[in-house]
Amino acid sequence: MRAIRHGFGAIASVAVLITGTGVAAEVRAVPAPTEELPVTAPATEEPENFGASCRTLVEGSRVTAHCSNPYPRTDRVRLHVECDRWWDVDTDSAPVEVGPADYAQVTGRCWKEVRSAWVTHQPADPAPAPGSLPVRGS
Repeated sequence: MRAIRHGFGAIASVAVLITGTGVAAEVRAVPAPTEELPVTAPATEEPENFGASCRTLVEGSRVTAHCSNPYPRTDRVRLHVECDRWWDVDTDSAPVEVGPADYAQVTGRCWKEVRSAWVTHQPADPAPAPGSLPVRGS
């Protein structure tokens, strides 16, 4: 009798499991209802193609950032160096403009050990208006 109850419980569990996955598959297969979009839908924000690709290299107390810009907008980069010793002065470099398809190298240093170093980015020129192309004068 005991074996029959355990066997029936296992079969019932499997049946419920199979039914549940079947129902879940049916629910996922039903498409969501479509709603009417307004005639003048707002423009979606596209991700901005901006920002030089930079890598930092720490050698002892010196830091070098190698930046290359694959995008059509000029990027203004700055290297920030945080020194490990409390008495060592942290430094921020002057902004360096990295033009389209250009490369820049920015350096910084501490007197002793470097705790961390990072690069910040800022657009050097305003973003072009959507849908506008530059016009060359003749």
